Amino acid sequence: MAFAPERLFFEDLQVGESFMSGSYEMTQERILSFASEFDPQPFHTDPDAAQETFFAGLAASGWHTCAVTMRLLVESVPVAGGLIGAGSEISWPRAVRPGDLLRVTTTIRELAASKSKPDRGFAVLESITLNQDDAVCQTTVSRVLVFRRADA
Repeated sequence: MAFAPERLFFEDLQVGESFMSGSYEMTQERILSFASEFDPQPFHTDPDAAQETFFAGLAASGWHTCAVTMRLLVESVPVAGGLIGAGSEISWPRAVRPGDLLRVTTTIRELAASKSKPDRGFAVLESITLNQDDAVCQTTVSRVLVFRRADA
């Protein structure tokens, strides 16, 4: 696992290279706050009502998990110019619960130089969001724009 330097350019990346983030705790307060504003469904906003739902307890919104994953990606894979998305596939195989400690492992799956713009390329990143028990809570495969060095 590599720990990212200050800024990564296209030339710095290698297929198969992996990065590991720090961790983020999903507290009940954070889950309720996010859900009340952005995904106000009972299984995300009401611990008692959540007991009678598919989740059988309070579960974080998948979009909350995505937002936390993005934060952890920005911290662990600092691509020069930012992580500029060009498409993504997301799945949530396991609910995130209050007290879960999330972290993200990201692996570069593909690299391709742009055919029309010589100042950039694209990377396909596979990001796995895990909890404290190493259970997979989210998988994301994203295509991101990555700038080349000016002298490349």
